[in-house]
Amino acid sequence: MSDNPRFIMIGGFLGAGKTTTIARLAHHYQSLGKRVGIVTNDQATDLVDTNLLRSQGFDVGEVAGSCFCCNFNELTSTMERLGETQLPEIVIAEPVGSCTDLVATVIRPLQSIYSQPFDIAPYGVILKPSHGLKILKGSSKGGFSPQAEYIFRKQIEEADFVLINRIDELSQAAVDELASLLELHFPGTPCLRISASSGEGFEAFCEHLNLTGAFGGKVMDVDYDVYAEGEAELGWLNAQADLKSPTPIALDDFIMTLLDRINLCLNEHAAEVAHLKVIGMADGQYAVANLVSSSSAPKLSIGSGLKTSSANLVINARVACAPDSLTKTIEDTLHAVCLEFGVTEKMNTLQSFRPGRPVPTHRMSGTES
Repeated sequence: MSDNPRFIMIGGFLGAGKTTTIARLAHHYQSLGKRVGIVTNDQATDLVDTNLLRSQGFDVGEVAGSCFCCNFNELTSTMERLGETQLPEIVIAEPVGSCTDLVATVIRPLQSIYSQPFDIAPYGVILKPSHGLKILKGSSKGGFSPQAEYIFRKQIEEADFVLINRIDELSQAAVDELASLLELHFPGTPCLRISASSGEGFEAFCEHLNLTGAFGGKVMDVDYDVYAEGEAELGWLNAQADLKSPTPIALDDFIMTLLDRINLCLNEHAAEVAHLKVIGMADGQYAVANLVSSSSAPKLSIGSGLKTSSANLVINARVACAPDSLTKTIEDTLHAVCLEFGVTEKMNTLQSFRPGRPVPTHRMSGTES
């Protein structure tokens, strides 16, 4: 391995567990004495992921308002701002969960256009079990349109290796079935099994990332019309609110109740959840709750054990429904839960939209000089 910074990009569909995986990976490299920088990415601002990673003490840059591929120059500028005087030894990038074609639009341009030479690690994509099993089995009840499923499959197609995440939550039979389906649909692509939350399988994952060679070479044919339709199926919402209560409330209970009620409401409208993430922050502590599919139960990913009279709430929602409908669901449900808990809410920011058509800054098929 050379003295150049190591670029590690971890892809995967919305709700696959990228942020938890990246946080554990960053801790691993820090434990080895490496300088680590992280770049998060989203179509909107006010990211739960950025707040969460920074709260753990990481040096985090953010490319907000567009994906890495459509704002390549902002990606490189953000990386340059990491660290006070020099690039970190390890740069970990987390792309938008609805993006694909990242080898041609991010990795290849980094190798061929950007002036700073990087060591490119094998490109890993995290498989999301809850939707992956349905999509790879060809279930008619996969939850998403064929266009959105197209993105899911393309993400795996371009991966140097695939990570089956959340093995601590799955039966051995389910993990084996996912591995068999991956081999059937993407023969020859290495498959690793991990739990980002418990750390199981992480040693093999880190060893795989240390491999050297010509990685990021799977440039695909991509139908950008289908790709754009798949992204546009999802309504995106990011919101921040202040909560105040005359008496302390249990922050963990509040965010879990909120997430559960939002899920119930979305299910009533047959709106499939790609990812819903809520973080409550107060007194330097935080609680995080996730929902990764409509058929899953909300999970308290990080508990705070905190009782507080004031908190900041951040909500990120990616759901297969119209943005105005998603906005109404979030606002109405938040207000109802606040009344139940005796809390007054003040919405500071709220943005909801459908992603526009992806237009990469660069797209390199591998034939360019």
